[in-house]
Amino acid sequence: MRVISSIKDNQKEEALEFVKQVFTDSEGEDNGNIVRNLVKEIRSKKYYVPELELVMVEDDKIIGYCMFSRFHIEEKYDNELLLLSPVAVKTSLQRQHISKDLIEYGFNKAIELGYTVCLVEGNPANYRSRGFVTSYDYGIYASESIQLPAIECLMVKELVKGSLAKISGQVNYDMYESLR
Repeated sequence: MRVISSIKDNQKEEALEFVKQVFTDSEGEDNGNIVRNLVKEIRSKKYYVPELELVMVEDDKIIGYCMFSRFHIEEKYDNELLLLSPVAVKTSLQRQHISKDLIEYGFNKAIELGYTVCLVEGNPANYRSRGFVTSYDYGIYASESIQLPAIECLMVKELVKGSLAKISGQVNYDMYESLR
């Protein structure tokens, strides 16, 4: 049986190794280490939301992981805006809707906690079906320090209808050393 929950303290180390392995498998060891370090760094910052670090477990093993953390654009919106990163699914179980279920669970929990918008960087094909749209269409754009393959790779989703009308500006990851 697969169960989604907020991460428990005794799962945190396993989750670090899990995300490292998934990203190493798909993008190489350097990226695996970067993502592992990013998770540790987010946990140590004021933007960490423990209720929104999520795992899917089957037979007491993590098979899926995602983290939503508070985020700001130009020092604004950090009580409304979340960053979805990273999302990881055990390599052998990908394409079984594990990430979909985790993300949807996270959206519902985020709304309960009062968040209104979610930002993600990634392949649009992976996120459009979850309701994400190109952020540039809403005046939210990547700083020059962020190297996007295409502008469509920075996306946003309204968790509460009409929320994007009041959020705009330049996205910057400078708060995280792991992403510099």
